[in-house]
Amino acid sequence: MRWSPVVRTPCFHLSALFIFTLFLASTCFHGLLYSPLFLRQRHLQQMSRDFLRENLKDGTDALKHFQQFVPMGPSNNSVPCNHRPMESLKGPGPPLLITIITTRRRPEYHYLLQVARGFLDRLNDCGPECSDFKLLVCNVDPLPNAHDDACLLSHLLPSVARHLSEHVAEAPNRFEQEKQDYVYCLSRSLELYSPQYVMLVEDDAVPLMDIFSAFFHLVQVRFPNEPLGGGLYAKLYHPERLQGYFNPEPMRILEWIGLGGILGLILTWLYTVQFIRSRFHWHLFAAFTLYAMLLAELAGRHYLLELRRVSPALYNVVPTTECCTQAMLFSEASARRTLGYLKELQCKKGYAKDIALYKELWRRKERAWALEPNLVKHVGMFSSLRGSKPGYEPQLL
Repeated sequence: MRWSPVVRTPCFHLSALFIFTLFLASTCFHGLLYSPLFLRQRHLQQMSRDFLRENLKDGTDALKHFQQFVPMGPSNNSVPCNHRPMESLKGPGPPLLITIITTRRRPEYHYLLQVARGFLDRLNDCGPECSDFKLLVCNVDPLPNAHDDACLLSHLLPSVARHLSEHVAEAPNRFEQEKQDYVYCLSRSLELYSPQYVMLVEDDAVPLMDIFSAFFHLVQVRFPNEPLGGGLYAKLYHPERLQGYFNPEPMRILEWIGLGGILGLILTWLYTVQFIRSRFHWHLFAAFTLYAMLLAELAGRHYLLELRRVSPALYNVVPTTECCTQAMLFSEASARRTLGYLKELQCKKGYAKDIALYKELWRRKERAWALEPNLVKHVGMFSSLRGSKPGYEPQLL
């Protein structure tokens, strides 16, 4: 049997390419956390411990940073809360108000301080364009004076505390409690500042470097005529593990096919020029499209999204997804509509505020958006509401 004619055929070339790619991908991608080829048993535990170690260091650094500006008490680790009069917070409506919702959780990680420092650094980097932006800390802890990090920040930033400013009836469950806290912080943000936009973030969502450049592009370029294009909100974070192509969101399948088609066209042209030197072949294009789609899935969609950070113009603005409220952007009008919707709902297990709001969105035929890639980094591996067992060691996935 003569092999020379066989090895020159497109079928042989494509088969060899697929086999070689699968081998190479399994070698190169097994350490990528959000790749389907990620080896959990080999890497996950160590990566989770490294993340916690780095998180602990960031929390300690944030604490030291803010302690420079506030005289500490005798114990040198806490200060009394400075509950400011509401009148001191009133003023002209800012273009953007950033409200951080906070309650106590694992104190050694200082999640709130990490988030506050992150936003202050990003505002400083942004310069004059962001000079009118405001930052508000919304303390929803049942014992607000026991929330040491919030008390520390109350000497530096405008702060409100739910359980000091109003009589709070006990919620029937922790999911309803979380929703009521969210409603309180959003409503107080509107009452005190009347901002054009409210960015409501939870105290475990550290802003990334491009958060304000993406904000300006969204409100000035993507939706220049109507705030958020009339949408109810824009979601700025979605869990990385849920960003893959195989998810219920149909837009991702179209994106996957489109990416495969573009790369497939390029590969077909290169192959034709190199080996065939004749007209375009549709069967080659189909094969290379499938090859490009396979490679993109093996690498992980999350890492392809990260390439879009080159420019805000490359960010995806797509119909919103269901999960999570770590960082949400509202216009003033949409925030008031959201408050009305949430006040009519009662949350429970399996029907938390993110799911409830998403379902209410579609029931009322509203629109909402999600930005990709994420504009915040979720660092809260210890939940404030769902708790953890003694000795619990969280994992990244």
